[in-house]
Amino acid sequence: MSALDPRHALFPGSFDPPTLGHEDLLRRALALFDRVTLAVAEHPTKAGFLSFDRRVALLHELAESMDAAERLDVRRLDGLVVDGCRDVGAGVLLRGLRSGADFDYEAPMAGTNRAMAPEVETLFLAATPAVSHISSTLVRQIAGLGGDVSSLVSPTVLAALADLPAAGEA
Repeated sequence: MSALDPRHALFPGSFDPPTLGHEDLLRRALALFDRVTLAVAEHPTKAGFLSFDRRVALLHELAESMDAAERLDVRRLDGLVVDGCRDVGAGVLLRGLRSGADFDYEAPMAGTNRAMAPEVETLFLAATPAVSHISSTLVRQIAGLGGDVSSLVSPTVLAALADLPAAGEA
């Protein structure tokens, strides 16, 4: 196995939907690393709000808008995130933190990932205060009830969400 690249970060998530918080972390990651791979996961027991293919397309559009397509890869994540790092050669696993609760959830996971793959470093980036309140869960809930999420997602994502029926519609 070849050595993992410490200038290449894997940023995993469901990105369902991609939010301004994700965009903030991605912009900052691109300033820190030569390459970033967005690893899009599907939860095995949950139906996605946006289809997997739609999320991937939205993330590709985001990469284009950031003029980072040559340094940014978007791919499916199947299985363990540390195996995803190995598969793409990323030496860093990037995780965003919005609050202490996120840290409490992420720290034990980072320790477990370290035990399974000591060659992979986990880097936590604290959310920028202006977007620290945004989560995909809240966006899904608000959008699903027909609420305005325009301050939480990009115009491209907003348009994708507008195509979905609101709760109670057939």
